[in-house]
Amino acid sequence: MGRTSRKRRSSLATRMTVASAALLLGGGGLVAVNVYASAHEENPAQRGDGAQQQQQQVATIDCPDVGNGLSDVPDAARSEVDGELATMDSQITESYQRLAASRDAAARDPDFVQNSILQPLKERRSTLIDRIGLEISRAGGTAPQGMKDLAACTARSAGTEGSPPAGSAAPSAPADGGQQGDGGQQGDGGQQGGDGQQNGNGPDASDFVDINSVQPNVRTPRNQRAASRGTFTTKCGRNENGKFNPDNVIVAPGVSNGAHHMHDYVGNQANDAFASDDDLANGDTSCRNQGDKSTYYWPVLRLQNGKDENDAQADGGGKDQNVGEIQTPASVTLKFVGSPAGKVVAMPRFLRIITGDAKAFTNGDANANASWSCTGFEDRQLKDKYPICPEGSKVVRSFKFQSCWDGRNTDSANHRTHVAFADPNSGACPQGFQAIPQLQQRIVYDVPPGPGFAVDSFPEQLHKPVTDHGDFINVFDDGLMKRVASCINRGQRCT
Repeated sequence: MGRTSRKRRSSLATRMTVASAALLLGGGGLVAVNVYASAHEENPAQRGDGAQQQQQQVATIDCPDVGNGLSDVPDAARSEVDGELATMDSQITESYQRLAASRDAAARDPDFVQNSILQPLKERRSTLIDRIGLEISRAGGTAPQGMKDLAACTARSAGTEGSPPAGSAAPSAPADGGQQGDGGQQGDGGQQGGDGQQNGNGPDASDFVDINSVQPNVRTPRNQRAASRGTFTTKCGRNENGKFNPDNVIVAPGVSNGAHHMHDYVGNQANDAFASDDDLANGDTSCRNQGDKSTYYWPVLRLQNGKDENDAQADGGGKDQNVGEIQTPASVTLKFVGSPAGKVVAMPRFLRIITGDAKAFTNGDANANASWSCTGFEDRQLKDKYPICPEGSKVVRSFKFQSCWDGRNTDSANHRTHVAFADPNSGACPQGFQAIPQLQQRIVYDVPPGPGFAVDSFPEQLHKPVTDHGDFINVFDDGLMKRVASCINRGQRCT
């Protein structure tokens, strides 16, 4: 099977700058390191059983997610708090890198991780938590209680690697209202050829499943009498021009490499960490309808084929353990649909929506929302596994964004609470929310069958499929957005 890929332009590599790290919702993370012998070390088979077992252990650091609990931050403090959360995420990533570089010391000294990594990390996190509370108070808000309890991180043994934090649900069910079938368990395909590893920090064979072993699991609410049945499709290309950066202007505005992984961009071409609403409004767009200057972005997908990209030595790429050949999608479909429960209202301009959770490997699957499947098998959706597709079938990743809006805010402190998902059974919005056109993204890749690909992620998230996510900023012209809502409410199919 053929594949499509596109090299990053060298100009992008030169624009990368030394960065603070920011992860979606900031402040939490799980650091993991595979401790394997390098080529010059002695063969483990020649060592005693104890040395071999110690060498193969995986050390992990689990940090509570600070940003997730910040639901009420005054507007005047938003930029400062976002900056502190970005720094906090940088601390986690730096601790991961330190652990990776110190694997021999950690293997020799059982107290090394606690004394040299965990305790200094706790002290640095505690300082930033104090700053966040002070900044919220200065702006007239009230800092959440118990934030100091979130400073300490814990080490995990190899046996708990990949487990969600205590009290969180294990990743399993698909996010589109369906019920998880056999795909929530490892199928035979999880052991087929290759290890899928990115420089030893994931994914591994257990992250893949043969799509043939998954039972159909997609269920959607029935349309009610007042349902809005129309659709609006915007055609914005496949990122053929190769616009990539490791920024996230929603979560970490003003922070270069705020995502610590590379994003594909379609639509608005002005998007980087420093883009203001005015910059986006005045930017060029790859969309065929020039009234749509929205920005649509998601982590790139790479083949683990040993080939370097231009970002092999850059932030967001090789420096953050994102390696391999970036794949240009075979197709990208961006469609807005209606509500099964009633009419929709136009989105406000510059509405920001994040769907999925780049920290789901650490946080659990409460906010995980990407789905993986194969062409010809899209009645079977996976949340926490990559699919192994049969010959002639292509990999599909899908995002169904939140479709309910609070009617007031274009963003919120944790970038989530101003929007919500409709009820999976009735399709109705929660009380106090109103239905908006739902963005549905379908991204198709022509990659070789079997393990050997992965999405970019923060290094401590180990490239797990459950961490996949999508970002959207509405920069439709007001008039065009009204036409989108009208088209959907009238039951038409528009472009």
